Amino acid sequence: MKSKSGFKGTFAGFATIAIPILFVVALSIFLFVMGNPMNFQGNNVHNMPKPGNYLGVIYKGGIIVPLLMTILLMVITFTIERFITITRAKGKGSIANFVVKVYQKLDENSIDTAIEECDAQRGSVANVIKAGLMKYKEVVPNKEMNKEQKVLAIKQEIEEATSLELPVLEQNLVILATIAPLATLFGLLGTVIGMIRAFAALATAGAPDAVALATGISEALINTAFGISSSALAIIFYNYFTTKIDKMTYNIDEAGVAIVQNFTSKNN
Repeated sequence: MKSKSGFKGTFAGFATIAIPILFVVALSIFLFVMGNPMNFQGNNVHNMPKPGNYLGVIYKGGIIVPLLMTILLMVITFTIERFITITRAKGKGSIANFVVKVYQKLDENSIDTAIEECDAQRGSVANVIKAGLMKYKEVVPNKEMNKEQKVLAIKQEIEEATSLELPVLEQNLVILATIAPLATLFGLLGTVIGMIRAFAALATAGAPDAVALATGISEALINTAFGISSSALAIIFYNYFTTKIDKMTYNIDEAGVAIVQNFTSKNN
């Protein structure tokens, strides 16, 4: 059986294309927007940022900032991509109302009408239920199969359809899961580099270099802020999407059990 979700493969290879593009975008913003000489005193990027100029402050975060900006853009991009995919997978209407309608049609022994409800609903849940209903309709008149074989055939069809639909829902979630610790580690790396520069400024012979000290501390704090914020967003959205997928999987399982029970009760 082939998936009829209509969007499987739409985002295939999306990550491979998106990540390099996001890095280039982040690097360009870092160099040409935040690194614009107009953001710094004396129009010199080697000087301190102008008072209240946050673009210059972020630029002073150092070489790790473009990587952290890339990670933040990845969180935003893949959150939008997953939201679109999961929204489309839910179908046109409420999943709960759709499942209730299918139950009612099964009780009325209106298999064709239940299949029409699936076509109207669309999405992953509707595709799996439709696959089960189609197999239901196919095995009922089959005289060569006994009841147990028919029930097994319906269950296998539902399981196969589910196995085809779930990867679409879970695709790219591993990226959000990976970003959560990765952002924290990159932020920590930037913090360590910034603190090394700050202490190096203090160790300078004679009077400490105040500019170098301030730059090192700024680099440490900027990287910490980027790392923590990106990690927090990745965790929040990863948990949000996995919860949504779990609910859809539960609806699929519930509907599958109902189809099998309906077949069993009406084919004693």
